Amino acid sequence: MKKTKTLFFFSYLLTIATLSAQDNWEVLFNGKDVKNFQQLNGDAKYDIKNNELIGTSKMGTPNSFMATKKEYGDFILEFDVWVENGLNSGVQFRSLSKPEYMDGRVHGYQCEIETSSRKWAGGVYDEARNGWLYPLSRNPKGQEAFVSGQWNHYRIEAIGSQIRTWVNDIQCANLVDDTTSKGFIAFQVHSIHDESLEGKTVRWKNIKIKTTDLEKSRKAVDSDVPEISYLHHNLTEDEMRKGWRLLWDGQTTSGWRGAKLDRFPENGWAMKDGILTVLSSGGQESRNGGDIVTVNSFGDFELSVDFKITEGANSGIKYFVDSELNKGEGSAIGLEFQVLDDEKHPDAKKGKNGNRTVGSLYDLIRAENNGSSRGKNFKGVGKWNNARILVKGGHVEHWLNQIKVVEFDRFSQLFAALVEKSKYEKWDNFGRLPEGLILLQDHGDEVSFKNIKIREY
Repeated sequence: MKKTKTLFFFSYLLTIATLSAQDNWEVLFNGKDVKNFQQLNGDAKYDIKNNELIGTSKMGTPNSFMATKKEYGDFILEFDVWVENGLNSGVQFRSLSKPEYMDGRVHGYQCEIETSSRKWAGGVYDEARNGWLYPLSRNPKGQEAFVSGQWNHYRIEAIGSQIRTWVNDIQCANLVDDTTSKGFIAFQVHSIHDESLEGKTVRWKNIKIKTTDLEKSRKAVDSDVPEISYLHHNLTEDEMRKGWRLLWDGQTTSGWRGAKLDRFPENGWAMKDGILTVLSSGGQESRNGGDIVTVNSFGDFELSVDFKITEGANSGIKYFVDSELNKGEGSAIGLEFQVLDDEKHPDAKKGKNGNRTVGSLYDLIRAENNGSSRGKNFKGVGKWNNARILVKGGHVEHWLNQIKVVEFDRFSQLFAALVEKSKYEKWDNFGRLPEGLILLQDHGDEVSFKNIKIREY
């Protein structure tokens, strides 16, 4: 028996060596030991058996990571994984652990491994930093890639700012982000809070990495998989090809004016380093610089805006705005993607059934996660969040950090009934204009905006 096991092991090493020699692949885990790795943060148990790296879930410990001692920048990583039902796991890449950051907590990109009903395996999560960057809510095809109860093959391409993933040869993520360019790779055993999950395992094998001739080795991008970019004030080639343009140039007032002015406000707004900030005036709505609107009107469009709120802040992104309405005090009139600190601002408890909370169609439809996430996916006060508004004819969608939270038909009877019971009932044809202005609201609180981009249909 011992001789058979020895022959099997040397056969395995020979196979791996042959694979690594092909196309300059390097074996990342040799199936024998973890001398090139170190365990970080939690103390879940890692074993090696049958040339597999096996992590076992454990109660009472934080996330555990078996991390490479070596750091990697640009690479292509492939591995096979089998995870028991109910567990959440992932593979970190370009990740870091520094004493000055959360006492050494591992942080950075993670390719998701999970068995939950939301089906986000293969998506990209930013561990202990920015949260979900590429949830598979934007890629229904990718949601069907991972199959529970079997080995799944993963591929991660991290080349420059382009991060792409595949599970079983189906593309899952198509991300552009430049937060971290280099770091370790780590295999995660996620913390658990349910005793029934203790002792369950996640197993990895056939782990290999390629760091040379990467351009020639890229897989073709699936045209059905949308690109999501977090580059600061820059459009990708794919975005430009698909008709995106910056709605604010990041430096001047070009293309914008005060909602009740023929020019940009002289005070109340600040521009610095590609960030546009409405300054605080103690919560007095439109009493400082006032709302700003685009010079041009828009009909069918897709709008993306990153926003960051301060504690207790209230603001909004409005569309189909007619600046001739409401020339008196208060904000200009239009459909509104609510921007709000739900925890600290009293408006969250006003309206009806939460229809004034962040991401909601203000005073009309409450933002909900539609079952695709464990929460509304708001990243928090003081962090950048993304608002996405999609309009095609009567069909309108609100997306908060790539999760759809509102969907409605602005020409439907249901929408008309909602308007009749809201603060907008006195405005004829509210929300049904063929086109209108886009507005950033001054509600008297400090709120910042960046990466304001749009494409028209």
